[in-house]
Amino acid sequence: MGERMKAYIEEAEAALLHTYNRYQIVLDRGDGVYLYDIEGKKYLDFVAGIAVFALGYNNSEYNDALKGQIDKLLHTSNYYYNVPAIEAAKKLKAASGMDRVFFTNSGAEAMEGAIKAARKYAYLKDGAKDHEIIAMEHSFHGRTMGALSVTGNPKYREPFEPMIGNIRFARLNDFDSVLSQVTDRTCAVILEPVQGEGGLIPAREDFLRKVRALCDERDILLIFDEVQCGMGRTGYLFAWQRYGVKPDIMTAAKALGCGVPLGAFLMTERVGQHSLTAGDHGTTYGGNPLAGAAADKVLELFEKRHILEHVREVAPYLEMRLDELAARHDSIVERRGLGLMQGLVFDRPVSDLIERALNKGLILINAGAEIIRFVPPLIIEKEHIDEMIGILEECL
Repeated sequence: MGERMKAYIEEAEAALLHTYNRYQIVLDRGDGVYLYDIEGKKYLDFVAGIAVFALGYNNSEYNDALKGQIDKLLHTSNYYYNVPAIEAAKKLKAASGMDRVFFTNSGAEAMEGAIKAARKYAYLKDGAKDHEIIAMEHSFHGRTMGALSVTGNPKYREPFEPMIGNIRFARLNDFDSVLSQVTDRTCAVILEPVQGEGGLIPAREDFLRKVRALCDERDILLIFDEVQCGMGRTGYLFAWQRYGVKPDIMTAAKALGCGVPLGAFLMTERVGQHSLTAGDHGTTYGGNPLAGAAADKVLELFEKRHILEHVREVAPYLEMRLDELAARHDSIVERRGLGLMQGLVFDRPVSDLIERALNKGLILINAGAEIIRFVPPLIIEKEHIDEMIGILEECL
C-alpha cells in the first residue's frame, strides 16, 4: 500500500464512525465491470456496490442523463410535481405490474413504508392497533428500526431492542411454519423471493403459491422485498415474476438507481386506495428530480440494452463455472442462488479467501461467515466469468 492510500485510510478511521470493517483500498473510478483504486490498480468487480451497479461503471448514457438533470433542477420537495419522477413512476408501474409508487432514498426506507402501508390497511378494516406481521428467519430488510424489526437474525436486533412489536418469524420454504404463526391479528407476511444476506436461498414456487393463497383467503397482505433480488438480477425485472406470484406490496432499491441513492415501495390499487393517505407518510428527498432522472434512464436502458435477456444468457455459464469450481475443491460445500445472484458455501470462514482475491485484483463479498456472494454488474460477459474463476482458483 502506498503512502497516499495509507494516509486516506488513516484519515477515514479518524473521522468516520467505525461501523464497517472496510477493505484496505481507496477506490477512485470505474469503467465497465472494473474498478480502479487511487494508485491505479485494476480490480474485476463481482460485487457491483452490493448488487447496485447493474449497468456497469461509466455508462455514458446514464451519466449524461444525470449531468443533464443536474444542470436543470436537483430538488423541489414533494409539495410539487417533477417530470423525471413522473416518467420513472410510469415506467416502473409498467415493468412491475403494480399500480402505485412511492419513491424513497433507500431499501430500508422502502421497507418502512411497506410496513406502515400494511398496518394502515389493517387499521382501516377494524380500527385495531395490535396487528401482527410474519417475517422469515434469516431474512434481511435493513437497519432502520422498522426494517430491523422484521429482519430474521437476532444478532442484528438484540442490541437495539425493544423493536416495533407484534412481529412473528417463520421459515422460508416451510409453509406449515408460516401457517403456525398466523392469528386473527395477522396483517402481512414479508419475505425476500431470494434471501440475500441470509445465504442466497431462493423461495420455492410451491411455497410462494401457498402463502399467496393463504393471504388471499384471510385478507393478509403479501409483501416482497425485491431490494437485492430485483432489477433483473434473476433474469426477470423482479424475482417474483419468475414464479408468477404477485405481491400486494413490494420494495425495490439498489439497481433501481444504479448508484444514485433511490428506493421505492409499490402496491396494488386495492392497497393504494385503502392504506396511506395525505399526511400518513413523507420524505424530503425521495423522488427528487435527480433520483427520478436516474430511475427513468435505468429502466430505459434495461429495455434498450436487453439486460434481462443478457442475464438469462450469461447466468447459466456462471452457474456452470461455479459448479465446476466446487467439484474441484472439497472446501466448497454447495452452490446456490438464481441468475446473477449466486453463492458458494464453504466449510470454513471465507474472509481470508476474499482478502487474497482482493490482493489479486478480484472484488468479492460474503453473505455470512462461510459464503462468498457473487452479484456482479448485469453486463458481465463470459470472459469476465472466466477471469474471475481463474483468480479464485489461484486463491483456493
